[in-house]
Amino acid sequence: MIRRWLAAGAAVLSVAVVSACGSASRPGDRIPGKTLTIYSSLPLQGSSSADAAAALGGESLALAQAGGRVGAYRIVLKALDDSTPQRAGWDPGQTTQNARLALADRSTVGYIGEFNSGASAVSIPLLNRLGIPQISPASSAVGLTSAGMDASPGEPQKYYPTGLRTFVRMVPNDAVAAAAQVRIQRSAGCARTYVVDDGGVDGQDAADSFQSAATVAGLQVLSVTSFEPRATDYSALASAISQSRADCVLVSAIDERSAAAVTRQVAVAVPRAKLFASAGVGDAAYVDPARGGIPLGLDPRVLLAAPPQPYRLYGYEAMSVMLAAISRASDRGTQPVRRSKVLSALFHTRDRHSVIGVYSIDPTGETTLRSYGIYRAVRGRLVLWRTVAAD
Repeated sequence: MIRRWLAAGAAVLSVAVVSACGSASRPGDRIPGKTLTIYSSLPLQGSSSADAAAALGGESLALAQAGGRVGAYRIVLKALDDSTPQRAGWDPGQTTQNARLALADRSTVGYIGEFNSGASAVSIPLLNRLGIPQISPASSAVGLTSAGMDASPGEPQKYYPTGLRTFVRMVPNDAVAAAAQVRIQRSAGCARTYVVDDGGVDGQDAADSFQSAATVAGLQVLSVTSFEPRATDYSALASAISQSRADCVLVSAIDERSAAAVTRQVAVAVPRAKLFASAGVGDAAYVDPARGGIPLGLDPRVLLAAPPQPYRLYGYEAMSVMLAAISRASDRGTQPVRRSKVLSALFHTRDRHSVIGVYSIDPTGETTLRSYGIYRAVRGRLVLWRTVAAD
């Protein structure tokens, strides 16, 4: 790939490899007492905060509907914020602190998070050391689970120092999203696409995955260029796109306000170009002018690809499938709870009927769901237009 920099933040340990669905015992594997803690780590400030808060609401609802118990065990949800005001989004230091809190708690049975792929790259190797089952409602970077052309050297092995897979995601990965983007752009008549991203892990990964998918499909990508999210003037970038003779532009980012500013200025510079956006800006802050989003006049020109269900449902299912794994691993809460058995039960999820559809979890931690939603901007809201299944 052209650019990759998902930083794990932890050295890879040289240890024996355990099968993805194994149940090898380790110190602290058995959880004492009758209280089990599930930590949730999501960015509740800045970029992605609205969708993250929705996911947390779904987690809380699922736990409440289960009565807060699995058999004889009381389940406690501890919600943590992995963002800081200074970064206006997820923060590596805060993410590390959250993971360490979960590691230090002997009652920890699972971890729901992170929301952003860059944050997951930080927490996965930390939690992996104690075999803590981890479910993300939204992290979609391909390299978190898979190798190949959409991953960088060392991925995904560097995230799993024990050799044991401990991370599962609820949403399809960026390769699926990229395939959906390519399909919708080709159907819209795009011949030359210019891609811009916000320079962050999530934005760059989605941009690079799109470039790979576009190359395979024969859709020309003129350039993949990063912009500075803190800037206010993107006229130079808009001018470069205009001179490139692009007929389509893809904005891949997680910061809604800067993405909207880029979209506004590009729309003026290239008045005939069709405009597309990635899932990272898939909330009202990108399309609602009252919240700094794009003007209503751009609504007919903008399409956005994102998971076809609200993030509240992905949070709900993340908690639900975690509870189901705990139940199966403990014979409905009648037997001692071991993290290794919960992890094995999680990775043995098959043909599960859920609020996000029927899916299984494969040995790498991927969901078998393969559909993405295509949304239109309508008066400050995102409205699902159609669902596209990846090839």
